[in-house]
Parts: sequence; C-alpha cells; structure tokens
Amino acid sequence: MQKTEKLYSDIPPTRLRNRKEKFRKAHNFAFWTWLADRVFFRMLSHRFYALRIKNLEAFKERRNKNYPSIIYAPHMNWWDGIVGYNLMRRSFKVIPRMMIEEMNRFPLFSFIGAFPVNKASAQEAIKSLKYIVDDLHDPNMALWIFPQGIVRPPNYRPIEFQTGLVYVAQNVAKKYGGVNLIPLAVNYTFLREDRPECLAEVGEPIILTAETSKLDRHEFTQKIQKEFEQLCDEQLQTFSKGEVTGYEYVFRQDLPWNRKIEKKLKNVAMENVEEQ
Repeated sequence: MQKTEKLYSDIPPTRLRNRKEKFRKAHNFAFWTWLADRVFFRMLSHRFYALRIKNLEAFKERRNKNYPSIIYAPHMNWWDGIVGYNLMRRSFKVIPRMMIEEMNRFPLFSFIGAFPVNKASAQEAIKSLKYIVDDLHDPNMALWIFPQGIVRPPNYRPIEFQTGLVYVAQNVAKKYGGVNLIPLAVNYTFLREDRPECLAEVGEPIILTAETSKLDRHEFTQKIQKEFEQLCDEQLQTFSKGEVTGYEYVFRQDLPWNRKIEKKLKNVAMENVEEQ
C-alpha cells in the first residue's frame, strides 16, 4: 500500500526542527536591494506569464500616508514571498519589511528588509513582533505578513489568523499614532496562456489610530479574518468566471512570434463570429 505524502503540516518549521536561530535586524542596503530587484523579478517573470494587480488605488489614495502599513496576504506556496517583494517594490513602492521563518537559510535577506521569526517558542516569536513594532516607524515602510502563520493549501478554508498581525498593528498605532492594514487577496491560475498568472487584489484599507486601536485582540482578529476570507472568495469567484476586468499588469511576457500570430488569428476569427 502506497504511503500518502503529507504536503502540509500544522507545526511551524522552526518548531518542527527546533534549531537555534540567530536574530538579524532588517536593513535596506542599496547594492543588495538593486540586486534583489533584478533577481526576484527575473525569477518571477521566468516562471509566470504575468503578474496582475487590482484596486491599487485603494492603497495609493485611501490609506493614511502619515502612517506605516501592514500588508497581509494568504500563504499558499514558495512563490508568495517573491510575489510580495516584487509587489512592494514595483506596485506599492514602499520600504519593505518581511518576516521570514528559518531565515538562517537565507541570511542575506536581512540586507533587503527581511528579519527572522522563530516559532520554536512563544518567547522567541514575541521578540520578532516587538522588534518590528519598534522598527516600523517610517510612513513609507510596509510590513508584508502572512497572518495564517503557516503554509496552507490553495484556497484553504476557513482562513484563520494568528494574533501576531493584530498585536503588531495595535502596538504600532499606539507607538506612532496609527497604522494602515492592507488586505491583499492573491491567487495563482492558468488563464489563456501556457504559463500560470498571479493575480493580486487590494482590499479596502483599515486605518487604526492610537484611539481606535484599543480593541479586544481576539475579537478584532476574528473580524478582519472574516473580511479577508470574503475578499479572497470574491476574487476567486470573479476570475473563475473568466472576468479579469480592472487588473493592471505589473509585468506580462512578450510572446514569441508564432504565439503572436496565433493570437491575432484567434482575434480575427472571434470578430467574424460576432459580426455574423
């Protein structure tokens, strides 16, 4: 009898491996940022036909620009962090901060805005949360976080948040006057091309101030996770019907000549059918 492969675990990797993790502060060194911009973009554009984003104006126009931001998204696969970095640099245009588990495997990431989180114990994890509360002082900064705290299967339901997101948000709001919470639905799918596409949809910002941040942490966590699940469900329902109206390209592959000809012939055929 063939043994079933276990693809997902409820135990965080740092707790599972129980290895000592060295804490590294996040920096933004110009050379390493320049290099990461090109390497991570090349990685994404090599594997995906396109990266699209919808409702970017919610971030650009409806957040409070006097406060830093926390962008939170689902965690489904290895590409999530690469997508997050590209969106922060190319679309949101912020100074990036990313919380990475097992960062001892990628120590250079500390040079481009990443810092580690060790979930081997609650005491170790809280060190990272306290660090980012102090560090997230610049209104041009944004923390990218996966509030589920662990990799889950695509479109896993119900979406359940750990309380770290709200802990950071409440304490940043108290310390610096306010913070923007930016929900981001992300999904990977094949549309009409031979490579998959990544679609990201920005939800409406939630602006916490020092006054409004005095909420019960668990109740507020349940509230935003419910709203986030609704955003993700609506995105899935929309593009599963073939509707991608409103999405802007962050990048799109330049098709080879034979695919361009094929595409033009298909468009001509469709126009002829519509005229009849």
